Amino acid sequence: MKNYSTENIRNIALISHSGAGKTSLAEAMYYNTGAVTRLGRVEDGNTVSDFDAEEIKRTISINTGIVPCEWKGSKINVLDTPGYFDFVGEVKAALKVADAAALVVCGVSGVEVGTELVWQYADENELPRIVVVNKLNRENADYFKVVNQLREEYGTSVAPLYVPIGKEESFNGVLNILTNKAYEFSGNGREIKEIEAPGDLLSSMEEYRIQLIEAVVEQDDDLMMMYLEGEEIPDADLINGLQTSVKNGSVIPVLATAATKNIGIQTLMDTIVDLMPNPAPYSPADNQPAALVFKTMADPYVGKINIFRVYSGGIKADTQYYNVTKGNNERLGSIFVVSGKNQISVKELNVGDIGGVAKLSDTDTNDTISVKGSKLTIEPVQFPKPIISMAVEAEAKGAEEKIGTGLARLQEEDPTFTAVRSIETSENVISGMGDMHLQVIKSRLADKFDVNVTLKAPKVPYRETVKKKVEATHKHKKQSGGKGQYGHVIIDLEPLHSEEKEYEFVDSIFGGSVPRQYIPAVDKGIQETLGQGPLAGYPVVRVKITLKDGSYHDVDSSEMAFKIAGSQAFKKGFLNAGPVLLEPIYDLEVTVPEDYMGDIMGDLNKKRGRIMGMEPAGRKQVIKAQVPLSEMPSYATDLRSMTQGRGLFKTSFARYEEVPAMLAEKIIAASKEED
Repeated sequence: MKNYSTENIRNIALISHSGAGKTSLAEAMYYNTGAVTRLGRVEDGNTVSDFDAEEIKRTISINTGIVPCEWKGSKINVLDTPGYFDFVGEVKAALKVADAAALVVCGVSGVEVGTELVWQYADENELPRIVVVNKLNRENADYFKVVNQLREEYGTSVAPLYVPIGKEESFNGVLNILTNKAYEFSGNGREIKEIEAPGDLLSSMEEYRIQLIEAVVEQDDDLMMMYLEGEEIPDADLINGLQTSVKNGSVIPVLATAATKNIGIQTLMDTIVDLMPNPAPYSPADNQPAALVFKTMADPYVGKINIFRVYSGGIKADTQYYNVTKGNNERLGSIFVVSGKNQISVKELNVGDIGGVAKLSDTDTNDTISVKGSKLTIEPVQFPKPIISMAVEAEAKGAEEKIGTGLARLQEEDPTFTAVRSIETSENVISGMGDMHLQVIKSRLADKFDVNVTLKAPKVPYRETVKKKVEATHKHKKQSGGKGQYGHVIIDLEPLHSEEKEYEFVDSIFGGSVPRQYIPAVDKGIQETLGQGPLAGYPVVRVKITLKDGSYHDVDSSEMAFKIAGSQAFKKGFLNAGPVLLEPIYDLEVTVPEDYMGDIMGDLNKKRGRIMGMEPAGRKQVIKAQVPLSEMPSYATDLRSMTQGRGLFKTSFARYEEVPAMLAEKIIAASKEED
């Protein structure tokens, strides 16, 4: 593959609701370049961009596939993103490095929840865009119904550019309503010929054509004059004017396609080359090399592969660069263009191009690669935080090390996935963007790292404390023939009211009833007991211990004896001091359309939540609440179900609160059964 100059590069992200046909669209584009002789199908698992085993098994995109298409002297880097919300991190990364977006909408289903979400993401990145109404060969497909939905939702800047000729099974061509040229597709879509435009279609499209032309001439005084004087405007001028309108967002063209039949795809590719912007340098005044790593792939055999976009200066193979983010040198050996699962070696990549490199020692997603001394740091991708957690358990004994290695590698690959070892519950807890996300992680552990695991709800990190003050005593006395053991302590145990600490030990011994050298042993014995409380085995917090009396033996007393005495006195006293369970309470913010407010608040009440307030956020509402963590393990799934995917939420730890007595009894009983 040749090295393309910046002006001849187009980086475009395909975004949509799941199932609109992005992967088939990318496949048809690649097929039209002549790079493959057969049009792959998602159902057959042989498309260029969906090559991961999980993608083939589930027939959905999980990763962003990169498909470079060489077309009419330009290179279109197609970023085929997942439509399923669980993999939104891939979408965010693709939109960060793209210069434009093609929003794909199903001609049957029309505007869906995912359409709304990805439109919002494109807005956040201020990307010019086109809309592709796909699957127009399907039964009940209706291009103009979808156009009307889009215009109702996003305004009259959304305007048809190519409209279908024929409908459903008879769809076989498109009409460019700006130039009034019609095209018919045959020979599996690769053969395209200009035909006479249907007269009835021309007349019915006149209103849209006038809208487009008026939007175009507004950008150019000379064109405006020609238009007002009734002169014919050359096609080249119309296309140049439309390009300006698309860049500034005053026009969002709509195209018509059937990707699996390869109809309308060549005109789509022409539109991308003609209307979409080429990459702009990140810092025009600075020509130093700079690239952002926006994606990492973990391969158990090859190792780590970093995918990057060049923002400044160009990147060359066999050259030493500097990781500005990490502060260390990295030598880039062989660099390559990614084409699905294939890697095509190149010597150099110009500004705007996308490539990959393997085996960098300390470079990860969101790192900037430049030269030493450079202060140019590319703004990183803003990845969403995980919203659902599960505990991971190995199915076979002795697999813990494999699990740890696999999870660490998968974290390098996916910034929306985290894995931690919980000290409190002794569990490996993984977190991601949804249930399917975590199921895919489970499958990848098996496929890539040969370790089978089960997923279950993580244990809740409860705490134990006391509500009243008591005195407790324990005398540890043991005679076993030789030297005996003797330690005797009397303590006060009471609630600790402090914001800074969870435990306090006070020495109030007078007169030497417990010798000074044994007092730290009493404290240590109690502290070692705090990790597994006497009530249900959870950590103890908010307790104050006062050592006030005791006794010792000149020969038999020892540090160990007093350590045991302190521990046992604490356990006795704790169970008499009004012991209670505490549960973590989380602040919750739910952002939803107003129509779902009642359902959300009703559900939160069922979850023992407290509504703290509400406030508007654009066209949506934000509900603020506090909810026990124990009620939240499936909230991501519940919210998605209640709002048809339109609801978003975030949580943060607030505090610990006493568990209601009836629930506490069940938790304590369950804990004793486990023991």
